[in-house]
Amino acid sequence: MSANLPDYEQFCSNFSWDQARQEIAGMGNGRLNIAFEALDRHMDTETAERTAIRFLARDSETPVDISYRALNERANRFANVLLDLGVKPGERVYGLAHRIPDLYAAVLGTLKHGCVFTPLFSAFGPEPIRQRVEIGEPAVLVTSKRLYQKKVADWVAETSSVRHVLLIDQLDEAPAGTLDATALMDAASGDYATRDMAPEDPALLHFTSGTTGKPKGALHVHDAVITHHMTGRYVLDMHPGDIYWCTADPGWVTGTSYGIIAPLTNGVTMVVDEAEFDAERWYRILQNQKVALWYTAPTAIRMLIKLGEELPRAHDLSSLRFMASVGEPLNPEAVIWGQKVLGLPFHDNWWQTETGGIMISNYAALEVRPGSMGKPVPGVEAAVARRTEDGIELIDEPNETGELVLKKGWPSMFRGYLHQEEKYRNSFSGDWYLTGDLARRDADGYFWFIGRDDDVIKSSGHLIGPFEVESVLLEHPAVAEAGVIGVPDEVAGETVKAFVSLKPGYPPDEALRKELMGQARKRLGPAVAPRHIEFREDLPRTRSGKIMRRLLRARELGLPEGDTSTLEGNRE
Repeated sequence: MSANLPDYEQFCSNFSWDQARQEIAGMGNGRLNIAFEALDRHMDTETAERTAIRFLARDSETPVDISYRALNERANRFANVLLDLGVKPGERVYGLAHRIPDLYAAVLGTLKHGCVFTPLFSAFGPEPIRQRVEIGEPAVLVTSKRLYQKKVADWVAETSSVRHVLLIDQLDEAPAGTLDATALMDAASGDYATRDMAPEDPALLHFTSGTTGKPKGALHVHDAVITHHMTGRYVLDMHPGDIYWCTADPGWVTGTSYGIIAPLTNGVTMVVDEAEFDAERWYRILQNQKVALWYTAPTAIRMLIKLGEELPRAHDLSSLRFMASVGEPLNPEAVIWGQKVLGLPFHDNWWQTETGGIMISNYAALEVRPGSMGKPVPGVEAAVARRTEDGIELIDEPNETGELVLKKGWPSMFRGYLHQEEKYRNSFSGDWYLTGDLARRDADGYFWFIGRDDDVIKSSGHLIGPFEVESVLLEHPAVAEAGVIGVPDEVAGETVKAFVSLKPGYPPDEALRKELMGQARKRLGPAVAPRHIEFREDLPRTRSGKIMRRLLRARELGLPEGDTSTLEGNRE
């Protein structure tokens, strides 16, 4: 099967966002709706009878297939429930649930009704959930009985905005103060006229952790579907009917943009696995469901690498056509391992909650340079810049480190931080969005991630990107995870400290410490290599897979930890 984007340079030269808008159906007079593009537009085509969701329950690997038509009807029923409850278009609906089919119906039904949907991690504890509810003031909270009783029941009555708590799992009896959404949906009509929305009408509110203080709510509009659809087709190479598996939880932006919207607008079949990570189960899913497109996180890839080559070689993974990674930069070792063991390289891509969709990527038709973010998505203008007193100055020379900036104009760009207008304004310099990430661009136009602006280590005049140091450490066969920070030094300003977790069978002894430091010095030079290595059983990371370097630094230096609600260890 040929790639949707066979010639990157030619496609970019002919591309425009107006052209991309021609690839969606629209609702006439410039109106549109994300849910219409995901579901309604397919109802008069053969896609209606295609499987939209192939659901694998936590305790089973026998799939339950839900067609596009059935999912559309279920979403219509949820929209009618909102209508019957008096929920008005524009009000917010929060979702706090595990990966179950009715969560997907609730997301799409919310959008059909013209409400704004906000996903929350099911692994959040009560306080981060309450904090986000108080910031975003939803009218409706959609959750399960277990999560409600464990995380919501004690405080939800004290909130001023939440009028309805809808439980979307099978219930014998709904607890006081809640409604049985499953029963309400079963009783509601399966017909609903999806509301036509203006392109700039709010559709999604995604929370992202701040370095300190409260999380930020990034607001996205219905026009974002243009980016979702286009990047699904041309970056992730979705063809109608493909079996596609995005392992991201719908509680974060990838699980919404590329776990719901992009695959449905492109007419693929989504694998939805309710269970948490289990390497053997994952390989069986790839084999048994004949997954063609696989979008996963570097953390998961590293965990698979850690468990060796025997498991993947025992499975038939020949259906795989394209593998991509997101969540944090993908170390070169993982790209090489994918090619060697799975027969395909992982294609890293870069984007943020604020960008709403993929901005820089490696493509099926382009050479993958291990460790590189790739090249900008067609229609996206990216550059490297340095900040000045008057704003920013673009850096034209290749391989110079600066801040990654994006020129305004892509449809999924966030339209504001909720209740934080000044912070939103400060995210831009003229027409350029300031990402806060440091990068360099090589002579061929590939971008390379250096680190977060506040992660970069400044030592004896050197700018040291933690990712580069981590990548070298990860090349050692003993290393499973690595996180690198700068620690204060009276002479150098900062020196590099590495926190390392090891694969089974490797002792955390002084001999290994010296071996790792020697490897790093050999590869990076003494100015960049870590001066200190500390072994840890586990490193703090977010649910989306990012090593939380700021948390390592805060704990090392006794600083405030800031918002830790997305920390992976915050489980039920």
